[in-house]
Amino acid sequence: MSLYKTTVACSEILPETKQISPIELAQVINTNAVPIILDVRTAKEYSEGHIPGAINIEYRELPSRLHGIKSSAKKQIIVYCERGFRAKIAEHTLKQAGFKKILHLQGDMSAWRSKGLEIEKD
Repeated sequence: MSLYKTTVACSEILPETKQISPIELAQVINTNAVPIILDVRTAKEYSEGHIPGAINIEYRELPSRLHGIKSSAKKQIIVYCERGFRAKIAEHTLKQAGFKKILHLQGDMSAWRSKGLEIEKD
């Protein structure tokens, strides 16, 4: 199956998640009510630059690593990847595991970067 068909199929079966803009997230990061920020890209992508305070769990590893964040299931969680496809899969996994307060970073890391917002590197 082509990437286009896979993307279309995925978007048809996965419901939309509410979004938060990069600017809104940057403002939230500067408050005391910081949510869980989940970067579902690869470890290499994460180390090359990520949103301050984000934790990295690659979307493929999320099902086996949910125990690490399960205690935070009632907390707001913001998910992003580079352009959205992997984040959508991660959002579905989180919803299936009982997470309710999920937001998708609008435009993902590429939008964060294009806005010139702060990036941490490891």
